[in-house]
Formats: sequence, C-alpha cells, structure tokens
Amino acid sequence: MSGLLAGKRLLVTGVITDASIAFAVAKLAQENGAQVVLTGYGRLSLVERIAKRLPEPAPVIELDVTNTEHLAGLADKVREHVDGLDGVVHSIGFAPQSCLGGGFLDAPWEDVATALQVSTYSYKSLAMAALPLMSTGGAVVGLTFDATKAWPVYDWMGVAKAGLESASRYLALHLGKQGIRSNLVAAGPLRTIAAKSIPGFEQFEDAWAERAPLGWSLTDQEPAARACLALLSDWFPATTGEIVHVDGGYHAIGA
Repeated sequence: MSGLLAGKRLLVTGVITDASIAFAVAKLAQENGAQVVLTGYGRLSLVERIAKRLPEPAPVIELDVTNTEHLAGLADKVREHVDGLDGVVHSIGFAPQSCLGGGFLDAPWEDVATALQVSTYSYKSLAMAALPLMSTGGAVVGLTFDATKAWPVYDWMGVAKAGLESASRYLALHLGKQGIRSNLVAAGPLRTIAAKSIPGFEQFEDAWAERAPLGWSLTDQEPAARACLALLSDWFPATTGEIVHVDGGYHAIGA
C-alpha cells in the first residue's frame, strides 16, 4: 500500500452527498492508502449509496452525536470493520433555521442549545467515543468557518464554530499526552448542502471570489480535503490546537 496515508485507519463523519468536504476527504484518503469507515445519521440509505461512489465502497455506521447510546457503542461498531483508528474527521454541524439568516437576536435557547450540542460539543463527544480505538495516538481533524469575525446570516452557527475552535484547543491540551493531535481546517465558502441551508449565504460568494489573493472556487472541495489529509498524516507530528485556513488567503486580507 502506498500514499500519504498508507496503512491509516480513518473514521469520517458527515458524508451526505458527493459534494461534501467529507466525501472528498474519504475519496482522497482511500486514494492515498487509507482504510475508511463512514458514519451517517438519519437517511442512512442515502449515505450508503454515496459510499458506493468511493474508489472502494466504505462501510457505514449509524451515529447520532446527540445519542449517548450511539456514542457508547461506536468503538465496538468500528471494530467490526477495522482493528483501531489512526484518525477521526469531524464534519458535523447543524443549527435550526431560527439560528441563521439574521435571527441572532430572536433565536430561542432551545434552538441555540441544539446548534451548540450538534456543532460544538459533538467534537469532544466524537473524540471520546473514538478514544478506545486510538491506543497508539493519532489525529482528530474538524471543519470550521473562520469564527474570528461576525459574518452576516451565519449568526449562532458562527458562535458554535467559535466554540468548536476553542474545544479543539482544549482537546489538544487534554489528549496530547496520549499522542492525539486536534486540529481544524477553516475552509472558505463552498456550495455544500450545509451552505444551501443558510438563508442569504450567497452574500459570501462574490466577495470571496473577488478578494481572495489566490482566487476561490465555490465548488472545489479538494483543497480543504487535502489539508485534512495532511493533518491526518504523519507529516504534522508536532502540530496540535491549530487552525489551517484553506480559503484562498481571504482571511489575511483587510477590508
């Protein structure tokens, strides 16, 4: 087996369609020598169909990150396919409609709590559920959207991503002694299912394409996926608690 991730065993969450970053990660990971196990939630048959579009059909495990029984049983279900894990990809996020599209001041706590549990707390939950499988160390990699700024229409999801970025640093602190790294990739806007669910998200599109020094494609998930692969590989052995921007350089440019 050859490639950047030769021999690595990965758990990839969040594959909903073949236009998702998670799908691009799974595809590139297989092409670079990794064994991949996917998780799905809700429409599991859809995820299973998408999994068959990978270079090698990947097994799919049902996982609701708000379900304590699913989390408690995750390690045993993964062991049915691989004998351990070297990396976990967190590509999970959700916020009720009240929390997006300009509803920041009106969103009720119940909806905000859902956004925070699914999009933020789940990063820690997933890592701890996978921990028994990572006895030799490894990497946890998540996806964020630059939370250093308040973005129009992003609202409580922006708050959730800020929490995710902080949670990644704390995970790096607490799991470092076990040889587990925690890093995030901050991708620019992409036309994924998640983006389409945010009212007014198209506001980002023109500005990003015009201002990013390297330019930016709204339909190319591969740059973000490649960054994930690099962080999952052995080429970043001393990097943890980091956020790698894959946004054409937009974050570095002043208004």
